[in-house]
Amino acid sequence: MGDRWENKKEVRKERRKYSEHYTFGDFVFDVFFWIPELLLLPFRMGFWLVRGVGRVIGNLIDGI
Repeated sequence: MGDRWENKKEVRKERRKYSEHYTFGDFVFDVFFWIPELLLLPFRMGFWLVRGVGRVIGNLIDGI
């Protein structure tokens, strides 16, 4: 009986390890990664915009 219990325990452990279910822990992990991205996105977009406009102006000056 003990051997059967150990096999069942291993099967459950493997099933949990390779589970495709989205758990609460996965949600918390995603939130902790997305909050900094959402806070920094406006500053990053502004930086890209200023940099792009600067490159366009630099190319226009080089073309003259």
